[in-house]
Amino acid sequence: MHRRLLPRTLALVALAAAAATAGVPAATATAVAPEPALTRLNATIDAILADGRLAGAQAGVVVVDAATGDPLYDRNGDRRLLPASNTKLLTSAAALELLGPDHRFSTDVRTAGDRRGPVLHGDLYLRGTGDPTMLAADYDALAAKVAAAGVRVVQGDLVADDTWFDDQRLGLEWAWDDESYYYAAQVSALTVAPDTDYDAGNVIVTVGPGGSPGAKPVVTLSPPTGYVTIDNRASTSAGGGGTISMERRHGTNTIVVTGQLAVGASATSDWMTVDEPTGYAADVFRRALAAHGVRVLGATTLGRATPAPAKTVAAHESMTLAELMVPFLKLSNNGHAEVLTKAIGRQVSGAGTWSAGLAAISGYVRSAGMDTATLRQADGSGLSRRNMIPPAELADLLVAVRAEPWFRNWYDALPVAGNPDRFVGGTLRSRMRNTPAANNVHAKTGSLTAVSGLSGYVTDADGRPLAFSIVLNNYIASSVTSIQDQIAIALASYSGTAGTAARSARAVPPVAPSAPSAPEGLECSWVKPIAC
Repeated sequence: MHRRLLPRTLALVALAAAAATAGVPAATATAVAPEPALTRLNATIDAILADGRLAGAQAGVVVVDAATGDPLYDRNGDRRLLPASNTKLLTSAAALELLGPDHRFSTDVRTAGDRRGPVLHGDLYLRGTGDPTMLAADYDALAAKVAAAGVRVVQGDLVADDTWFDDQRLGLEWAWDDESYYYAAQVSALTVAPDTDYDAGNVIVTVGPGGSPGAKPVVTLSPPTGYVTIDNRASTSAGGGGTISMERRHGTNTIVVTGQLAVGASATSDWMTVDEPTGYAADVFRRALAAHGVRVLGATTLGRATPAPAKTVAAHESMTLAELMVPFLKLSNNGHAEVLTKAIGRQVSGAGTWSAGLAAISGYVRSAGMDTATLRQADGSGLSRRNMIPPAELADLLVAVRAEPWFRNWYDALPVAGNPDRFVGGTLRSRMRNTPAANNVHAKTGSLTAVSGLSGYVTDADGRPLAFSIVLNNYIASSVTSIQDQIAIALASYSGTAGTAARSARAVPPVAPSAPSAPEGLECSWVKPIAC
């Protein structure tokens, strides 16, 4: 029997039917009354969920003892809800299990041609396996190694080999109007990250004012690339305010810049996706080759596999997967989730596709105790609105992975409430500050329009580890994260011992974010520069 079904079945025998729409304390087959402290905790969470912002919305909340799996609170735990980026809990756990914490992505330069002195007679292949951390500096280092090997002229083509994955670039039912923006970058086995947040498949566009009113603003790209074209329709004004907007024209690599920027104003930057990241990587690498004195006489071609007898000229390896978990989970990086999904598929079945990766993820989480018949995962990141996961299943996963040998890497990579360091606090660094939950709650956030999730761990006042999942859907308020925060604070304050039980009965005051929040429906880390 499924590990959660037996205690849940026994609980149903003992609980009144009215519990179906309210939090219910743990129960046993003998219907032993819950402890007063637990009753008060349930009442506290019920009161928090009575917030008017949830009127007409759906709320699923589950709290369990993380060591035993015993339920402490359950409201609509079996209800399938949109999890948003809480989906990354499944993807990241499966990646650590199926790829391993020491997994590294490789990017190399190969050739099957003949060398005659400094001239390579044949094609030069740039071969990727999905590394989302490849910076322009890494491509430069590869080019330097090619030059150091004595190659000065390539008579053939520069071939960008992205065949480790398939050529499907966007996930199922991703919104077309998100395509320009950082969090919906296209997925390729060969790509470029413009920064050390490793926002692969993006270019940073910086716009500064012109020297005089009426002049065109100055637009620069990082890294420098000719793969993107700027359509600069903006202007420089004499003074006052002004805003700049950027959008990539659908199906092209033309980024349209509009708006006004005052003379003397600070430059503004945004992260924009590129169409076909393989070509972007090839362009950056070809420029690096030229900078190191290596001329490629042929064209740049995309999507052709490296021949088997090709020899390695230069190679680069990424950080380990355990290290990648930090920017991935702390900053809720969608691109990392999708690369890992395809990498899992390639590892398990030899196919670098979403379908193969999702099948392997499903197999792992099923073995960990999730009832996969009750959920649907459509992508690795949670950006698709086809994802549906019951909060109780997320709680099951949180309990199960504590026994995995890689758990500490995973736990440490989750955002930590109230910690101001962005690579510790991540998407929770501005939340729950100066409360019992600060530097205590380790949890994954999730945000889409009318979707907000928070699932993870908290240690209660008695030192007991709890696992929780809070998933809220279909609200029309601008934000409901403070409702999640109040529940997490109540759990951090909870004590079941007689001497301190009263702490759990206190009303939890409303929680307001202490830093600017992201626009509704976006993770704060998806707003560049980071809004949290």
